[in-house]
Amino acid sequence: MHLLYRVLTFVTFICLSLSASAEVKKTPDPLFQSVEILHMTITAPLTTLVRERPKDDYLPGVIQYTEAAGNAVKLDLEIRTRGHFRHQKCDYPPLLLNLKKKQTDGTIFDQQNKLKLVIHCDESERYEQIVLREYLAYRILNAVTDMSFRVRLARVKYVNSETNGGGHERYAFLIEHKNRLGARYGLEDLKVDRTTVASIQSDRLNLTSVFAFLIGNTDFSPVAGAPDDECCHNYVLFGNSIDPIIAIPYDFDQSGFVDAPYAVANERFRIRTVRQRVYRGRCVNNEYVEASLRRFRDRRDTIYKLVFEQEGLEPRVRKDIIRYIDDFYELIDDPRDVERKIIKKCI
Repeated sequence: MHLLYRVLTFVTFICLSLSASAEVKKTPDPLFQSVEILHMTITAPLTTLVRERPKDDYLPGVIQYTEAAGNAVKLDLEIRTRGHFRHQKCDYPPLLLNLKKKQTDGTIFDQQNKLKLVIHCDESERYEQIVLREYLAYRILNAVTDMSFRVRLARVKYVNSETNGGGHERYAFLIEHKNRLGARYGLEDLKVDRTTVASIQSDRLNLTSVFAFLIGNTDFSPVAGAPDDECCHNYVLFGNSIDPIIAIPYDFDQSGFVDAPYAVANERFRIRTVRQRVYRGRCVNNEYVEASLRRFRDRRDTIYKLVFEQEGLEPRVRKDIIRYIDDFYELIDDPRDVERKIIKKCI
């Protein structure tokens, strides 16, 4: 009897531990549990990064910040460039930070290994506004669905270890790694050449299609990659062996909402600028359009609040964003426009 009691106690402990583990997986990592701006310094061979733009080889660096309690934290860092379009077109390419997990234990970077850092494209103040606009696009999607990439805004001081000069400071933001997002939901990043619309969870795909319409984004495909690139273009596919695929979008710098100077309208959609909205939702998912629009209507106040309260936005930029969102809500509040510009424009 005593042995049976011990066995049952052990089994109960294991079950509770597994349950607790599952709950932990659904909790965002410390880095993405706060929306406070993270002030940090990155010291690295910036001259080499900018001139040679290594995408395969990491360069050594250091990341430093101060904890809320006032403790200074210094972590070893490996850093390289990443991306495609911005890697080629920008004076300063996007970066990939590679942290050592053993050093991050107990810090704000706990559980982090590789992190994308979205930075300014060039020195002008306009490009800092572009960083903030794209950050807001991610935050709007977060407000509509938690099953999306978390982001953390940062104020980064860059110090060039190859010169004796002081560093410059700019806005940037960190993006949750796809493996950490998958861990929150017990899903795996799927490695496939391409997929089908029928394989993707319909209601969530439609929700992200409406989001793309809100921000005026046409630069994506949830079923295939760009030529000579892996699947899927600006979407990550997550799944398990049972349920439909979950398709989650990222990279919104070609959207009208962000309105980057280098963004180019795709000629196939017969639009003159990226500011023109084109609905690219799938016709087979039209039955979910009303539910998707209802979600955006329900989150309307939250979305506007994100824009009104965003630190660092210039007044004219804030007004421009609000006008762009106004146009979206004016459209989806008119049943005739919904029918004409969304339902009948599906693909």
